[in-house]
Order: sequence, then C-alpha cells, then structure tokens
Amino acid sequence: MSDTTQRKRPETPEVEQPDPQQLRKTGVTKRGGGDPATRGRTTIADGVVEKIAGLAARDVLGVHAMGSGISRTFGAVRDRVPGGGAKSVTRGVKAEVGEVQTALDLEIVVDYGVSIADVARAVRENVIAAVERMTGLEVVEVNIAVSDVKLPEEEEEESETRLQ
Repeated sequence: MSDTTQRKRPETPEVEQPDPQQLRKTGVTKRGGGDPATRGRTTIADGVVEKIAGLAARDVLGVHAMGSGISRTFGAVRDRVPGGGAKSVTRGVKAEVGEVQTALDLEIVVDYGVSIADVARAVRENVIAAVERMTGLEVVEVNIAVSDVKLPEEEEEESETRLQ
C-alpha cells in the first residue's frame, strides 16, 4: 500500500536572479564562459599578410611593380607558360607574422619622376592600414627597398618587343 498523506516539504530558499541589464554591463553571459574572443585561437599565415600587403602597395600611385628585376623576369616567364599560374601578388613582399605583431619587407619599382620618399611613405601608410584593419595584427615595421626606377623609354621598348 502507498502512503497518500501529504508531507510537508522543507522550503528551499528563493535564489535571487541577477538583473539581465547588470549582466550585460559586466560582460557576464549565461552560456559559455566569457567573451567569445577568448574561446579559441586564430592564426594568420605569412602568405595571407603578404597578399594583403602586396595588393595595398600596388594600389599606391607611383609604384610600377613589386620585386627585384630577377624575380619579375622569372614571374613574367612563369606568367607566359600555360598553367604557370596567375601573377604572384606576393612578389616583392616578405612577412614575419607573430601572435599579435607582424613585420614586412617590400621591394618596389617606382615610376620615373615621382618622389621616392613620398611613394615610400604612401606605401607604408597604405600597407599598415590594410594589414591592421584586415588581420588585427599590429604592424611594427614596414621596410621598403626601391630596387629600380621605371623609365618611360623602357615601357616603349617593352611594348615593341612584345609586338614582334
């Protein structure tokens, strides 16, 4: 037989629920364990930073090309070979990426007649802005080596040899 008499249950103390607005102010959430940004690790490859920096540097007026003469020559040959791949965006760019910082080395060719100091300053500013905005890494230095100046006559000679 079962006992059908009512037993008096001991009262449990009522727990005060925290104010949801107070939780938002302190950054405490009900699920998980804090800020979602602290729940994992993001790593960014050197090549990613090199691509971003290469594109940002090429956007600057006065930058004719990236890389040394030899790397551009090999790149031009590779570009003409069927299946040789697309133009290398990272040509002339070297990145060293750490956990929170990065350093970049760029090798550029400038157009004749432009101020090299102004072009270098603009490249540095554009590269730093693009890399920091897209990756969140702090750019600690951007070293720029100007390896050549592109003369107007050189462009005419190149187009003539391509036509032959």
